[in-house]
Amino acid sequence: MSHKELVPMVDILAEVLDESLQLSIGDMSRLCSIQRKVIIDMVQFGIVEPKGQGLNNWRFTGHDLVRVRQTLRLQNDLGINLPGAALVIDLLDELNELRARIRRNHTL
Repeated sequence: MSHKELVPMVDILAEVLDESLQLSIGDMSRLCSIQRKVIIDMVQFGIVEPKGQGLNNWRFTGHDLVRVRQTLRLQNDLGINLPGAALVIDLLDELNELRARIRRNHTL
């Protein structure tokens, strides 16, 4: 399967199979069109938290892929730096959790 065919499939899987999708740092770099250094910086700021010891053993999930892409959009569209993007993404995650909890409570 070519890289071009993989990208749309990964977009779908990232949404549906968050935790079962396993991507290396090279996969993340290719799928997001960024250098590995950028991903390493995102790990250092807590934007993504790969599993595995050592750079070559890191594995990222579909949720991590979504967070990296959100970070890139925040940087490109709003000029937000990595610490700011980390805060925004954490707050967005918390907001989504609260909304989901409210929806669950209203359906009970």
